[in-house]
Amino acid sequence: MLHKISSDWHARIWIEGVGDAERRLEITPAIAGWQSLSFRTYTFRAGQVIDGESATDEMCMVLLAGSITMEAAGQTWVCDGRASVFEGRPHVIYLPPGHTYRMTVHRDADCAYGRAPANGTLPARLITPEDVTIETRGEQNLTHQVTRILGPGDAENLLCTEIIIPPRNWSTFPPDRPDPDRLADDVSSEAVAYYRMNPADGWALQRLSIPDQGPDVVIIAEHGDAMLIRRGSPPVVASPGSEVYALDFRVGYPPSVKDHSVVAQPHNDCPPGTGAKTVAPRKPATVDSLHSINHLVV
Repeated sequence: MLHKISSDWHARIWIEGVGDAERRLEITPAIAGWQSLSFRTYTFRAGQVIDGESATDEMCMVLLAGSITMEAAGQTWVCDGRASVFEGRPHVIYLPPGHTYRMTVHRDADCAYGRAPANGTLPARLITPEDVTIETRGEQNLTHQVTRILGPGDAENLLCTEIIIPPRNWSTFPPDRPDPDRLADDVSSEAVAYYRMNPADGWALQRLSIPDQGPDVVIIAEHGDAMLIRRGSPPVVASPGSEVYALDFRVGYPPSVKDHSVVAQPHNDCPPGTGAKTVAPRKPATVDSLHSINHLVV
């Protein structure tokens, strides 16, 4: 079972009307072995104009860095983005299914795309840096910053957050996983955690719980890596001297689960007083994304 996919910093694909484009990383349902979630990252260069479409998916594009203008749904959005993921809040574009877009790149742009099939019940929109919410969670060496981009109800199936973890600190500790006594048998989790490091040779450790496959595994996360998460919200610890950025996209949890509980996994070394957390149910998506030759379906 695949747990990690690393970025290829030299990868190129041909896009009609654009030419060579730098696709760093691609995760599809077929690659991941799950049902719905797709994730890709690109670097587009100043002067490029990209024509794309959402096809049968809802699409969330997080501008990791750079400056673009996006034209979609009869609107034009100018996004003068941050210099890096460690400097400020993101600009984000949300598109429902059945939309085309044109993106003009003014300054080299790193873009991350999360997609999942949807019905198209929500409007296309720009999410500005002022629209996202930021909170600091934890204390002592459990401190980390969470930027909520898409929460429950903000999209049909996608959830999206950014996390910044200072050196030597933990995120999501103790680990969370679905409570099997309170969930339907058909519950699954599909999530991608995409990492950037500061400095670029930094690293982190991610613990993954693998459904029906015995003990958990611990994997090194490096700059540009993406972890495939199939259960819960696993813990991450930043190595000394490494500031860690994680972009988390996820879908899952069928609407039949009206009271989805996530509980702290019991461990003897967990801090005392750790309680259960309750989050909103999420709806599933069931069809694979389509691909186009003439438009970028990312």
